[in-house]
Amino acid sequence: MNDCGLCGDEPGRYLCQRHTVQLAKLLDELPALYAEVGECLVPRQAGWGEIIATKGAAGPRSPLDEDVLDTVNMSRAAEVMHLWRVDVQRERWPHHSAPAPAGLAADCRWLAMELEWIVAHYAAAGELVREVRELEGQARRVVGDPAPRPQRLGTCVAVTDPRAGTVCGTEIKRLPGQTRVRCRGCGYVYESALDWARLQHFQPA
Repeated sequence: MNDCGLCGDEPGRYLCQRHTVQLAKLLDELPALYAEVGECLVPRQAGWGEIIATKGAAGPRSPLDEDVLDTVNMSRAAEVMHLWRVDVQRERWPHHSAPAPAGLAADCRWLAMELEWIVAHYAAAGELVREVRELEGQARRVVGDPAPRPQRLGTCVAVTDPRAGTVCGTEIKRLPGQTRVRCRGCGYVYESALDWARLQHFQPA
């Protein structure tokens, strides 16, 4: 008889209700957390190509904060979550070919959609939670705790039908410090000062 792989509670389930809720929350927040990590990858004090003194020969300094890169590897996070997606799909649909890499957010969404099956049938569910916790912990050491919450900026004002004058209207959110946001509805990218000014100007009163 299977039971929760983390606490042993709730016989018949590989995750108890408490750890199921925790995993759902982690899968929902992990992409935004790593997006915030990306905002932390900024130059330290030197600019691009600036020559700095070292024990060896002088050379150009990386524009990224290598201390952050040493702590959190965003590519690795995406790779880890994709491997979990591949394994869950292999267990559930053994005759299907492995899914192509789709990115951290897409793989987290897919795993979240399969959570009911994971809880009931996936023997490695406890290990999945442990590894997602580890990825979260690494990111939190960079961005701080608690994780940053998205700020609601309004609704998308991009025109989707010029003849009818229809605008998208999808809710636009961004993390603190985030300078580039793609609308989930129409795909318009907000990144310039003009974009942000238009977004603010055309919000309903």
